[in-house]
Order: sequence, then structure tokens, then C-alpha cells
Amino acid sequence: MTLLSDNLRPSIQPTKLMTCVVRDGSDLLPVDSLRPLTFSSITNQEDFSPVDVRRPLIYFDPSMDNSIQEKLLVPEESRNAGLKRRIWTESKKIWGIAFPGILARVSSFGMIVVTQSFLGHIGKLELAAFALLQSFILRFINGILIGMSSATETLCGQAFGAGHYHMLGIYLQRSWIVDSVAGTILLPLVIFAAPIFRILGQEEDIAIAAGNMSLWFIPFVYSLVFSLTTQMYLQAQLKNKVVSWFASFSFVLHILLTWIVVKKLEWGTAGAMFALTISSWSKVIGQVGYILVGWCPDTWTGFNKAAFADVLPIVKLSISSGLMICVRVANELGKGNAKAAKFSIKIILSTSSTIGGLWIGLLSGVIVQTLVLSYIIWRTDWDEQVNRASERLRRWFLNPERDSTDSSSTLA
Repeated sequence: MTLLSDNLRPSIQPTKLMTCVVRDGSDLLPVDSLRPLTFSSITNQEDFSPVDVRRPLIYFDPSMDNSIQEKLLVPEESRNAGLKRRIWTESKKIWGIAFPGILARVSSFGMIVVTQSFLGHIGKLELAAFALLQSFILRFINGILIGMSSATETLCGQAFGAGHYHMLGIYLQRSWIVDSVAGTILLPLVIFAAPIFRILGQEEDIAIAAGNMSLWFIPFVYSLVFSLTTQMYLQAQLKNKVVSWFASFSFVLHILLTWIVVKKLEWGTAGAMFALTISSWSKVIGQVGYILVGWCPDTWTGFNKAAFADVLPIVKLSISSGLMICVRVANELGKGNAKAAKFSIKIILSTSSTIGGLWIGLLSGVIVQTLVLSYIIWRTDWDEQVNRASERLRRWFLNPERDSTDSSSTLA
């Protein structure tokens, strides 16, 4: 197979310098990467890939304007079609990750709403006390723990994208340690709820009722620690459906259990809080059990003493991890693909803005958030972020063989 059929040669001046660009399927060889050729110098066929003469060959004079070359190489319709396809593909990936996560968050918040609704049937004092606790103390603790567990999402997402699968289990165990300490530090807010509300000027009877009820939130706080971290660990592996299944199950269980203990058994406030504790821990048991029984064989290799190493950097990352947007971005950074990470963020912002426009009351907040994040994206050097992610993965990477040896010695 020759580059040109013989009957085409006489029509071209052999001394004219031209650049040959061949469209091969969907790939296009860049003009800048090819050297100018003279047809009189085409003597060695090894310099060229076999080209089907039935496909069009496009020739450009080197003096031709680059913008004209680009327009001739890729028609505008093709560029638009390619962009639309990329946006559609990226949107499907984002929603595949986001929707199960949304369902999990809605189910978790729904458990609080169900508890509050049943307490409203018990009495106005109980309803006021629970509303005060969940709107002030519980939301504050939950927000802190979500931010802390985002470090797990970042590290696990980058490790998964880089193919360091065995590191995900170590990161999960480190997050259990760090987040458990954080949850313990926050417990005084729960234990001393009554004095805190008195200082804030709350009525005495509501402060006392809230203080009695707040002790039930101690096991709930620790359930958040394990639930959020295991959720981030599973989402980093794109096991989002698993997360949504357990969240939905715990929500349905909570409705049924609360109805039984409050309406049928008439256990009152204690019954409602008992149902909340059991339902929240059912999700934890399901997610942790899913990991331990072997459904994550590549990323969970057992408990390892390496989880106690490099804890301080995890703490620092946990504090600043709220700046990371999602698993999708972390996966691309782990793969070393800065352009894909930036494109993913653009799709996320566009989707968020579209959804936010449907809720007029939240529109202003969404606009401000979008503008701030857009500025951050514009100012961020994503190649540098890839380098930082690679450096972090390299610094905390543990050899799988040594990891296996440590696990065996620990279990022994």
C-alpha cells in the first residue's frame, strides 16, 4: 500500500513543501507534529503508516493560517457533536455517583424528620427539645464529621484512580481513628447540652428536656463516624448503589421500628430515641459487614497496624478537605488527568446551577457558590494539583507485600 496512487503524482509539483494530515477514524494527527515533506523524497515506505486510498487525504501549505487549518481539519459540527458527547458522558458518570449519595443523605436526614414527627405526637415540650438539639448541636457535629470524612473521600478517590487499591483499606482505618477522636472531642456539646442552652437564654423546662434527651445522641454521633467514612470509602470505588441500598433499608426500618415503639408499645421519648439509635447503627453494620465479608477484596486486606502511621497528615488534610468537590474529581487527579478533573468540575457547577435555578429561594446562594467555585477553578493550577496528588500518593504508598506481612503479624 502506498501513500498516493500513481495517477495522482503528476498533478502535484514534487518540489512543493506540504504537510500531510490523515484522518484515521476518530483520531486526527496534529499538524504541528508532522514535518514538511517533498514527494520526491518519499522513497522509504517505513516512514509512513499504511493509508487506505479511499479515505480523503488533506494537504496544507505550511504558510496557511493555523486557524484556517483547524477549521478545515475539524468541521464545526463535528466539534460541537464531540463536546455534546463529552458533556453527556461526564453527566452520566457524575449522576451515577451523585444520585446514590443524594439518596443516602436524604435517607439519613429523613430518619431525623421521622423521629421529630413522632415526638410531636408525644408532646410539645419533647418536640421543642428535639428540634433545638437537632438544629443546633446535631447539625454542627454532623457538619464537622462530614468535613472530616471528606479526607477519606479525597485519599481513597485518588488512590483508586492511581490503582493503589490496597491503600484504600488503610486510609479507611486511619479515618476511623481520626474521626473517632474528633467525635469524642465534640461529645461535651451533647453531654452538657442543658447548661449550654441555659447560657443561651433558653427556657428552663426546654433546657432540662433537651439535656435528658441529648444523652441518646452519644451512640448516634459514633454511628455518624463509621457511617460517613465507610460511605466515602465505598463511593471512591464507585459502589454507590451499595451505599444507597443500606441507607434506604435503614430508613424503612426506622419508620417501622419507631411506629412500633412509640405507637404500639408506648415507650415515649425513650422509644423514639432507641429506634433512632438502632436504625442508624443498622446502616453502619451493613456497610462495615459488606466490607469485612469480602465484597471489597482488592481494597480491603484486613486490619493493619500501618493505619496508626502518618495520622497527623490525615488530620491536616481532614481540616482542609472541604475544598475538594467530589469523588469524580479525586479519581481523575489520582489518574494524573488534570484536564478531565477540570472538565468534571465544570459539569458539576453547570448541573448545580441548573438544579438551583429550580428552587427560587436557594437561587442566590447557588449563584454565589457557583461564582466563588468558578473563580477558584480559574485560579487553580490543575497540573499542580495532579503533582500534589501524585506526591501524596507516593509519600503514603505502602508496598502490598509489606502490607500483607504487617496484616498477618497484626492478626497473629
